[in-house]
Amino acid sequence: MRSHEYRARLVWDGNLGDGTASYAAYGRQYRVVIEGKPELSGSANPAFRGERGKHDPEDFFLAAISSCHMLSYLALCARDGIRVVAYEDEASGTLALDGKGGGRFEEVTLRPIVTIAGGDANRAANLHQRAHELCFIASSCSVPIRHEATIRVEERDFAS
Repeated sequence: MRSHEYRARLVWDGNLGDGTASYAAYGRQYRVVIEGKPELSGSANPAFRGERGKHDPEDFFLAAISSCHMLSYLALCARDGIRVVAYEDEASGTLALDGKGGGRFEEVTLRPIVTIAGGDANRAANLHQRAHELCFIASSCSVPIRHEATIRVEERDFAS
């Protein structure tokens, strides 16, 4: 089995002078630094004293599931002769707090809207299950991930 190594450096930028002297005394902002790539700025969710204008870990989690599914799906379509010309996903997730300071995502739902250039819409729809099975991120999650895909067929003439 082959493996790939990934590295990320997280830098907390929220020391407002007294560190974590109290729950209200520090900022939740941070940066994700990955060599050779643009930095990502993040914060806690506003419900946890974070900054509304920055992405939070829950955003990144949902985006990672959605983007991994899309990339797996596009690869399958390309290999199976299905020409995808547009793809959007309205992903959502439900986070349940446990009352003890923690919690977990109860479910994630992906709602991809896929436009294919002609071809078999049923075959295109069925590839979502296989994409889910191949997605590295989904395979690493314990949260149930549902798919509610919409396939649109756009008749195009690619010969010209």
